[in-house]
Amino acid sequence: MSEKGPENEPAETTKVTDDDVVEDPQDSAADTDRVAEASRWHVALREITTGNALVAVLSVFLAMFFGSLMILFTDADVRYGMSYFFARPSDTFIYAWEAISGAYVSLWRGAVFNDLGSTFHQQIKPITETLKFAAPLTLAGLGIGLTFRAGLFNIGGRGQMLLGGAAAAFVAVKLDLPMIVHLPLAILVGALVAALWGGIAGLLKALTGAHEVIVTIMLNYVGYYLVFYALTRKSLLQAPNSGNPKSSPMPESAILPDLLGPKFNLHAGFLLAVLATFLVWWILNRSALGYRFRAVGENPAAAKAAGINVGLAYFSAFLISGALVGLAGVNQVLGSVTDGATSGLDAGIGFDAITVALLGRSRPFGILAAGILFGAFKSGGFFMQASESIPVDIVLVIQSLIVLFLAAPPLVKAIFRLPSKEA
Repeated sequence: MSEKGPENEPAETTKVTDDDVVEDPQDSAADTDRVAEASRWHVALREITTGNALVAVLSVFLAMFFGSLMILFTDADVRYGMSYFFARPSDTFIYAWEAISGAYVSLWRGAVFNDLGSTFHQQIKPITETLKFAAPLTLAGLGIGLTFRAGLFNIGGRGQMLLGGAAAAFVAVKLDLPMIVHLPLAILVGALVAALWGGIAGLLKALTGAHEVIVTIMLNYVGYYLVFYALTRKSLLQAPNSGNPKSSPMPESAILPDLLGPKFNLHAGFLLAVLATFLVWWILNRSALGYRFRAVGENPAAAKAAGINVGLAYFSAFLISGALVGLAGVNQVLGSVTDGATSGLDAGIGFDAITVALLGRSRPFGILAAGILFGAFKSGGFFMQASESIPVDIVLVIQSLIVLFLAAPPLVKAIFRLPSKEA
């Protein structure tokens, strides 16, 4: 057995601890910055994928997808191709592509830019028509959205539009004033009457707890018959030489001026909608009144415990909402393309505004964007029907589907596998 010498002894191992490692401060700071940057992007991505804005966009996408399926089912060429699908399937796909692309291209040409127009005026006229239709939708949508933020549901847009439009028409046809006074006075009176009409629901809600949905629905009927009565009485609104429920045409001094000249139908009503958007944004985000609206909308009991007069907030919200919706009626009556006030001046906008407010998530600039989108649907739908023989009702179905998907965010998130906020 050989003796172990120094050369045969096992080498000693040195155990390195964390304390023995000297980190470079610059490397540590760089790692911290990278982690913070990654965290910021992760949070941003999480906000995007779980936020309401993305759900709204995807709701529009899904609605247009199912609208495309309806276009296929109603297209004669597609049905013809399906009759011999197994003999030559390519024909069916070609017909399907032509039907869908033709529909949405014509929708674009009727709503944004018509590249087939022979003059620049004809090419850009679609976008002006879209903005014209968007103005009353935005104004009414702002009114509905404001009540949403206060925890209320104003479904009385029709009655408020009718009263506001009729009041503006009364001032326009009964008074003879210079334009600098006549037009602002007609707008102001229309907004004020509609505000008072909307305030009835707010007052009943504040004093008695009456449900605003039922009250505003009933007020729609009352408002309609009041306006109809006024339009059948020559002492009120009926045109002197007419037996129909219709007012005289608005005088020049009380008509909203054109923005781009007589070749276009776009008038100052759109500017009114843009100004109202900024005003509502300021009220909701920069004023004490808007803070009270939002607090009451989030939790009325907590707001009351914090000293906020909940009843007064309800009443104020309906006053402002009624004025905004009434401006939509004023826009309809005093617009440069109107022939006067009728009992159908609301044109369904009072109910379409609910969809606009939902799509805009009750945010002023979101409502403005939603109003322009629905204005594009309305303007492009007529062109699509004329050029492609596609029923304009398809556009109404798309709008209804948007509401359906907006009402079910979990369904949209499940379809696109979006994470939830709790994830």
